[in-house]
Amino acid sequence: MSEHHSVQAAGQDADDLRVVVVDDHATFAALLALGLKHENGLSCVGTATSLAAGLPLVDELRPDVVVMDVELGDGDGLDATAELMRRYPDLRVVVLTARTDTALMQRASDAGACCLLPKNGSLIEVLQALRTSRQGELAVHPALLKKLISRPSQAGRPDVNLSERERQVLRGLSDGLDVRKIAQQLHLSPHTCRGHVRSVLGKLGARSQLEAVAMAHRYGLLDGRD
Repeated sequence: MSEHHSVQAAGQDADDLRVVVVDDHATFAALLALGLKHENGLSCVGTATSLAAGLPLVDELRPDVVVMDVELGDGDGLDATAELMRRYPDLRVVVLTARTDTALMQRASDAGACCLLPKNGSLIEVLQALRTSRQGELAVHPALLKKLISRPSQAGRPDVNLSERERQVLRGLSDGLDVRKIAQQLHLSPHTCRGHVRSVLGKLGARSQLEAVAMAHRYGLLDGRD
């Protein structure tokens, strides 16, 4: 079987979000590509089963989003994510992981991933993450947070004063909701909600929503105390 495969999807719309899947489980990559084929607004334009094939494929196809496995046979998907983000700052990378630990979560954030999902999750969750990636939004799966975060720590807790609205928005992010769903819950416009997200990141000194969520749980920022 070829290590990479480019796809010209029948009926592909010019406005479709173009996706490349990099995963060394060929069956998983093929099934995800098949699932994307039947989704409006999403199109898988190529798959690869190794980094050696995947990075050149991204260079060739210039997709909007890459679905990247963490552990590939010939390298580290997070190192590859960081390299792709250096090459293409506007690219979005959805990372899939079969294991969870705090170091991996931090590495995903540092690499520039827009999303971190468990590999044993549902196709619906992956599709939702791809759709929200268009707006540059983060979806951290709640199951990952439950595994990653144990007891809040006060050590090194940032001195921040979040407004009640900012706290609500941050809590929504920590629940794995995207910005549009948070906006609906709080009866805000998506634009206003994104403004609160930017404010939260600025106050925390976080480089991404992923890092902000990790900080919120690590330092107990959502426990009702300033």
